[in-house]
Amino acid sequence: MGWIITLIVGGIIGWLAGLILGKDVPGGVIGNIIAGIIGAWLGGLIFGDFGPAVGGIAIVPALLGAIILILIVSFVMKSMNKKR
Repeated sequence: MGWIITLIVGGIIGWLAGLILGKDVPGGVIGNIIAGIIGAWLGGLIFGDFGPAVGGIAIVPALLGAIILILIVSFVMKSMNKKR
């Protein structure tokens, strides 16, 4: 049951990060979940574990990590499209 909450929280965090940046996460809902979960891991590494947590995911670092991840992915995708 805990993994379902992690998927839901990851999806919401990925979606919020995309809204904040005004960029679509590639892959739709699945992309949001992946960006949220990887962003939570990245944010935890960079910023630590502070603020409120839902489903074992600290919201503030996860959101910041997802924003960083989406920026990196959009930069890489933009540079790949320029090479074509």
